[in-house]
Amino acid sequence: MTDLSAATSPPPTLAADAPVSARRTARLTALDAWRGLTVLLMLLVNNVALGSYTPAQLVHAPFGGMTLTDLVFPWFLFCAGAALPFSLAAMTRAGVTGWAWVRRLLERAALLYLVGAFLTSVTLGAFYLGLGVLQLIALATLCAALLGGLRGRWQALIAAGLLLGYGAFLAYGRHPAGVGIISETANPVQAVNQTLLAPWGLRGLLSVIPTTALVLLGSLAARPLQARDPRAPGRLLALGLVLSVLGYSWALSGHLPFAKALWTPPYILYSAGLATLGILAFFLLADAGRVAWGARLLAPLTIPGRNALAAYVLPILFKVWVLQGLTVTWAGEPQPMGAALLTLARTHLGALAGGWTYTLGYILAAWLGLAWMARRGLIWKL
Repeated sequence: MTDLSAATSPPPTLAADAPVSARRTARLTALDAWRGLTVLLMLLVNNVALGSYTPAQLVHAPFGGMTLTDLVFPWFLFCAGAALPFSLAAMTRAGVTGWAWVRRLLERAALLYLVGAFLTSVTLGAFYLGLGVLQLIALATLCAALLGGLRGRWQALIAAGLLLGYGAFLAYGRHPAGVGIISETANPVQAVNQTLLAPWGLRGLLSVIPTTALVLLGSLAARPLQARDPRAPGRLLALGLVLSVLGYSWALSGHLPFAKALWTPPYILYSAGLATLGILAFFLLADAGRVAWGARLLAPLTIPGRNALAAYVLPILFKVWVLQGLTVTWAGEPQPMGAALLTLARTHLGALAGGWTYTLGYILAAWLGLAWMARRGLIWKL
């Protein structure tokens, strides 16, 4: 497991395919900024308050489609994978090897899982140990981290094997509706969840298979950047284009759709390809030394990017405990604080402008809190 705010790293003369333990670390603005952009998008899509004015890209697509909202979670996982080579190298340099290395990975995964379970329990208002966002990240990143010592080509082959095997399961797995039928309500994953996993509170456990592949793809994308390979831009461009084209073509063929709920292989590949191209764009802007003001331009994104775990957890707790948990009186009626603030904004600014003011105000408040933490060196790592 790696913490979500892990550092990124430099150099020397090793090829991108060299074992991760042989490298040193130094931050790359591109990875921090891309992770920060993902965090801010998460805050946006999870707290949009525009009602009927909400753009289609800010809501989840129907089964078989994809919007910007559907890309946020896979980009979180991709970022966790991109941090892996750096955090694993740091562990090796610190002398954490062998069983101590495995134990550290297990401890980090367990801690992140427990943080996720706590957050899910707070959100649901009841004790819950099943899979949520952080729990899935913990398990998928643990599986990928245990493979972190392998060369890139082996990681690529394992990722391909996981996706092909999972795709075959989706396409040929038998379930009550029949073989080869994949819909939102009838598919092999749902059948396994209902019959085997739901009684144990482990619905969604099968998702660890494709998401591990996604984390591995993130790790592969970061390797040439970590090695400061002069061929890194070309390699990332090729990888991003190949993954994007493969994913889009696979979905277009009709064999498997884009489906966030099922983590279908086309969805994994396409989202990983876009994330690779996004990190490449940020790398060229901020880290390649060709744009003097590039790093300053992306600096606001690095604030949530370097403290991503806090950026994910703390705004949710604030929303549940304060905006939804505290009651105030507005227009003679008791309302949750968040609802009262939204009503106030809409009353004075109109439905659309008031909704945007509330949503962007929430994001700005979260960013300011993270900026305050950054100034004081308060970074939450596991």
